[in-house]
Amino acid sequence: MRGKILIVEDEAAIREMLGLALSQAGYDCMEAADADAANARILAQVPDLVLLDWMLPGISGVDYARRLRRQKLTEHVPIIMLTARSEEDDKIKGLDSGADDYITKPFSTGELIARIKAQLRRTAPHATEQTVEVDGLTLDPSTHRVTAKGGILDLGPTEFRLLHFFMTHPERVHSRERLLNDVWGGNVYVEERTVDVHIRRLRKALTASGHDRFIQTVRGAGYRFSAQG
Repeated sequence: MRGKILIVEDEAAIREMLGLALSQAGYDCMEAADADAANARILAQVPDLVLLDWMLPGISGVDYARRLRRQKLTEHVPIIMLTARSEEDDKIKGLDSGADDYITKPFSTGELIARIKAQLRRTAPHATEQTVEVDGLTLDPSTHRVTAKGGILDLGPTEFRLLHFFMTHPERVHSRERLLNDVWGGNVYVEERTVDVHIRRLRKALTASGHDRFIQTVRGAGYRFSAQG
């Protein structure tokens, strides 16, 4: 199998359609109609990726994504949000909740599978690479852990990849397009505005240790990682 996917969708017809399409593509699928059923599935076996519908009974997909990000079992599991909402503010809200990608209904199974492949390729792309340290900020790819001032920083999977890229390519200005190509992957359908959302989340995670100042905005050009201030 290429990976275990948890489909959290309250509409049975859509859930079954997704399960069939992904199974045919070689994925091992689990299904849940609501957050409680999803929790039970996760406790039984942690998935490699979660497909999460925005509209769920009892708790919204946005709130459930935040809950998944707070739990140790799922803090690093990629989340793709499924929704009929297409406004930019809704996309930003979904990404801010902890989702790694956002796909608007209706969508083709081909597009969905491409996005799943892209997320799964990036879950542990640097697992064999060495630990990186910059001025008290340490990133260990093998344990997927970032520490600073003796404490562990709470980063989502996209922020982890973004920080790893910055720390291994310091002092250079990277355009949003370059970051999308190198961190998200060139074949991913993600808007450049998405980079800004994840930069904001990365800075927030680095604020407590004072390392947020390393992520610098270069007006009209992009972003730079620099310990020079």
